Amino acid sequence: MHEEFMKEAIKEAKKAEEINEVPIGAVIVYEGNIIARGYNKRETLQRSDAHAEMIAIKEANEHIGSWRLEECTLYVTLEPCPMCAGAIVQSRIPHVVFGASDPKAGCGGTLINLMQETRFNHQATVEEGILKEECSQLLKDFFKKLRNK
Repeated sequence: MHEEFMKEAIKEAKKAEEINEVPIGAVIVYEGNIIARGYNKRETLQRSDAHAEMIAIKEANEHIGSWRLEECTLYVTLEPCPMCAGAIVQSRIPHVVFGASDPKAGCGGTLINLMQETRFNHQATVEEGILKEECSQLLKDFFKKLRNK
């Protein structure tokens, strides 16, 4: 089941790549259905908060009609950064599944684990490494092309 939804997040990441954005994608699942999608648009929108997770969270809030996403699962191709991890906690998303680890900004356990910080009122379960190789390869290929330009 996790692989099916991660494949959808990968489709979102590929949309980012098509517009020369870092290929990161996310989907949010509620009651077994995808209710929100997002992909990285920082360069396109020139907004530091235009990460895949943030875009998907906003769409999920609108779909459910609440800021609380208490029965949702977020699938994202790259481990959430501090901003996104904070938004996940603040949105009350209880489950996060990511593909590739992020050694530079990962806040799902690589650098720190903000989503499971017990001093916060809410925590999320975190599952990592779903379709890790495919998620990692998207990023490696993107940055290799960028360096070769």
